[in-house]
Amino acid sequence: MGASLIQRAMLGAVAAATALLTGCAAPVKTDYSAFRAAKPASILVLPPLNDSTDVNATFSMLAQSTYPLAESGYYVMPVTLVNETFHQNGLTMPADMHEVPVAKLKEIFGADAALYVKVTRYGSTYAVLSSAAIVSAEARLVDLSTGALLWSGRATASNDEGNNNSGGLVGMLVTAVVKQIMNNVTDASHNVAGITSTRLLSAGTPNGLLFGPRSPLYGKDGGN
Repeated sequence: MGASLIQRAMLGAVAAATALLTGCAAPVKTDYSAFRAAKPASILVLPPLNDSTDVNATFSMLAQSTYPLAESGYYVMPVTLVNETFHQNGLTMPADMHEVPVAKLKEIFGADAALYVKVTRYGSTYAVLSSAAIVSAEARLVDLSTGALLWSGRATASNDEGNNNSGGLVGMLVTAVVKQIMNNVTDASHNVAGITSTRLLSAGTPNGLLFGPRSPLYGKDGGN
């Protein structure tokens, strides 16, 4: 009797663990119902928040956000004009800009949706045997008419992707040091930010943005 109860308990625990692992392995599907209902055609990109230690992160990411959005079929409000409009109204910090009510953003800029970006990592990192410029960011697309969340995502990129670190210990040490110097001198993070921005804001990727009305693929992506 006692053994039977223990066996049943063990089987139950195994089943629960299996279900948990299966659930973790299942891909997360994005709900596009609000996105499709809103049908945004124009996007206002707010200057990104910067959670990294590099002061260049905000404008590096901002400067490279327009291209993937435009390529995805959206009209993007000119980022220089947007930034200057905020400054003329006394808002110079991205955190303050992100606090502006959506109704006010709609009134001033007339865009259909606003993109809120936060840079969570930006800059070069050095370890004993490797050096890499890494940029990570996350974003939210919000309907400026209703305040509803239409989409959210995150992406990261590194200029060390695909490096197999071959060449022996001394070679790896020298390579890491040289690469760290080059990353700092050439601001390698800016180029990596472009890759991150493309991964984050390009339509047609798994759980990515839907194509906008200026794209020939508009309405044909099926929500990825």
